[in-house]
Amino acid sequence: MAQSSTLNRSLELAGALPALMVAADRVAATVIQGVHGRRRVGQGDAFWQYRQFREGDSASRIDWRQSARSRALFVRETEWEAAASVWLWRDASPSMQYASLRGIDTKAVRAELITLALASLLTDAAERIALLGTGMRPLTGRIAVRRVAETMFEETRAAEAGTRKLSSLPPMMPLPAHGTVVLVSDWLDPLEQIEPVIRYYASAGVRGHIVQVLDPAEEDLPFDGHVKFEGLEAEGQHTVRRVETVRAAYGARLAAQRDGLQRLARPANWTVHYHRTDRPPQTILLALYLAIADLRRLNAA
Repeated sequence: MAQSSTLNRSLELAGALPALMVAADRVAATVIQGVHGRRRVGQGDAFWQYRQFREGDSASRIDWRQSARSRALFVRETEWEAAASVWLWRDASPSMQYASLRGIDTKAVRAELITLALASLLTDAAERIALLGTGMRPLTGRIAVRRVAETMFEETRAAEAGTRKLSSLPPMMPLPAHGTVVLVSDWLDPLEQIEPVIRYYASAGVRGHIVQVLDPAEEDLPFDGHVKFEGLEAEGQHTVRRVETVRAAYGARLAAQRDGLQRLARPANWTVHYHRTDRPPQTILLALYLAIADLRRLNAA
């Protein structure tokens, strides 16, 4: 029985992974057109540009020959050439298994697609990636992308089989300073539960990017009349007799949640991004990829 179960799981993995990776590569290929040739300031050897000296810059970075031509001091900037490590995490808890319309992804599927497409983009840029909380060593290249995909797949299947419970919040794991985390979820947990995660990584010098993935119905609450809502994580049922009467209050609650995410991220210099599952993933992926490059540039300057 054990051998049969292992064989079935292997066959399922072999069938699903190519489709997931092909979809992610297709999205990544579209996005790369928008970042082709983009330079990032950092600690490589290739010259990029001069900029004026700023408070906090080391005097050793001043280019005295360039500065002698002007009354201002200038710093010589170079491209970022050293590979960096990025830890990826996506929420695979039961609450992500929701899609309000036929033909659109569940939040879980879209979160996996964004995560894997970003992994492809980052490894194409020679950066190292790993899946947060798995003990995976950061790697680069196609083997790293496949390992992320395989691990996500196995985690999801274990959760569906009831052999593993996946949290809706990222694990707090020790990471090296100057690393980067990308955290993809619906971020509907109470802010007081989210705050310790951001504080933990920010206090260790880890840069961060938060991506909120929501179904269109979760943003718009388009229902009317008598509606029974049922939680996906054993929260029970809740009936609203006239949904239209609570739509404005619901919208205010969602806006407050998003404002709270921004408030938590701002002191840590993290970025927050929003995505709806009825919209193309390329837009959020491009914004996220450029934010990673820009935040690293600001920290390197």
